[in-house]
Amino acid sequence: MKPGALSEKILGGIFREAEKIGKEVKFMDVCGTHEDTINRGGIRSLLPDNVKVFAGPGCPVCITPVEDIVRMMEIAKQKDMVITTFGDMYRIPTPAGSFADFKAQGYDVRVVYSIFDSYKLALKTDRLVVHFSPGFETTTAPAAGMLAEAEREKIENFKIYSVHRLTPPAVEFLLKAGTKFDGLITPGHVSAIIGVRGWESLTSQYRVPQVISGFEPLDMLASIYMLLKMLNEGRVEIENEYTRVVRYEGNESAQAAINEFFEVRDAKWRALGTIPESGLFLKKEYEHLEIRNEVDAEVPDMPDLERGCRCGEVLRGLILPDKCPLFGRVCTPRTPVGPCMVSYEGTCNIFYKYSGLR
Repeated sequence: MKPGALSEKILGGIFREAEKIGKEVKFMDVCGTHEDTINRGGIRSLLPDNVKVFAGPGCPVCITPVEDIVRMMEIAKQKDMVITTFGDMYRIPTPAGSFADFKAQGYDVRVVYSIFDSYKLALKTDRLVVHFSPGFETTTAPAAGMLAEAEREKIENFKIYSVHRLTPPAVEFLLKAGTKFDGLITPGHVSAIIGVRGWESLTSQYRVPQVISGFEPLDMLASIYMLLKMLNEGRVEIENEYTRVVRYEGNESAQAAINEFFEVRDAKWRALGTIPESGLFLKKEYEHLEIRNEVDAEVPDMPDLERGCRCGEVLRGLILPDKCPLFGRVCTPRTPVGPCMVSYEGTCNIFYKYSGLR
């Protein structure tokens, strides 16, 4: 069946199931790539009026605490080093400026595509190279792989600053905090690492139906249809739409690598607060690979967002970006006020890209 005909068939099923429900239902996605697909494909405009899709905290760069960014810069003032990080993290605003501002002051900050690029740089220089390392489970696995390589090769001038976070605890936090949704569109790439079983506790404890989704428009439509069908049939389960990639047990080798180097602790998320057991920090036996254990820098608490910025509500799935009075006016990708407008995975950035405002 051609994609156009298949999408029409799935949409027909969505409308039939939505009519059966007879009330408004709200689904949440927690993945920047899913959100991009939804906006790029105009999927919200295709759905019945009673089916709403909101975005959650699906952008690891957006939720990185300002204190960690500022602490990394303060550490670099005390010790000569090269800081590497990703392009979107490079521009994230803080009360003390961004990494881009820090580079403009004369410090050595470089944008890399992956932690592997940072590691290769360390092999070519005698200077200390520190990778400011954000990301959910998907990015943590390659980080663990590079740490293992640095240990094997005894590379002493390569370290990280870990701001890695776990996705399921954030969803649980939102549920406990009162964000209400009728179903979860679960990120396929995270699920490729943690598997279907990594999400089971959410469904069993909080009675939230989930569909693990791929990243094409047809994947998204199919996942919405599957959620609606579960609701109408009174089933509270996890269904795996992304079977071509995601297995029940996930990637056990990646899980083992993460567990080898990282331990779970409570951690702050920008604009959300401290979420229990949501942060990944290097274990004691590998603490020599963490720059914070070598150089101490005290940083005071700082405001997460500029006044008027509603990025926190966007991250909680309470509003869509166009409800923020700054969106597209004061806050644009060229002049971002909040982190949700900076990262290519940020909901505000994605909305702006497909809004026609450019």
